[in-house]
Amino acid sequence: MAQKFIENGYDVVETEEMADVYIINTCTVTNMADRKSRQMLRRVKQINPNSIVVATGCYAQVAKDELQKIENIDLVLGINEKNDIVDYVNKFLSNKTKEMEISDVLHQVEFLDFGTVTHTEKTRMVIKIQDGCDRFCSYCIIPYARGRVRSRSRDSVLEEVKTLAANGYKEVVLTGIHLSSYGIDCDDNLLSLILAIHE
Repeated sequence: MAQKFIENGYDVVETEEMADVYIINTCTVTNMADRKSRQMLRRVKQINPNSIVVATGCYAQVAKDELQKIENIDLVLGINEKNDIVDYVNKFLSNKTKEMEISDVLHQVEFLDFGTVTHTEKTRMVIKIQDGCDRFCSYCIIPYARGRVRSRSRDSVLEEVKTLAANGYKEVVLTGIHLSSYGIDCDDNLLSLILAIHE
């Protein structure tokens, strides 16, 4: 998300600094994560009362009713809407209309590809290759927050790795919600992908 803002002429600052727009990428793995997300959403408005506050991420995905109770939030965006976050912020800047946009991730079957991300560490790159979980464990909210298992296409992953290597990155870290599930939805598997990257 930071890269998308940079590409659109925004400057990215640290959370505690004065900013015009605060993006709070929330978490919902535990009750503590929920509480910290709510606290952060309230705190940033104290830094700049005239700022735009955007709640996105997993807690925003599953707790829109809770977030509606926090009056300082201007935009609530689900995990899929993060891809267009700059458009939502720019729209708010022009019409000042509060908005809540959260798509149903449980019925999503395609991996949402953010494209190549270049705004990160100097030598190591993190590449998200998988999202969602099909386990539906009784104690876990992740499938409701992230949806079912979806894998990034091998071609997309390899293309990004190739681009990163050409730009001098020495290490890639493959990430996902349930990484060992990579490929079960597209007749692929993690080991095969890793071997293809190694080539």
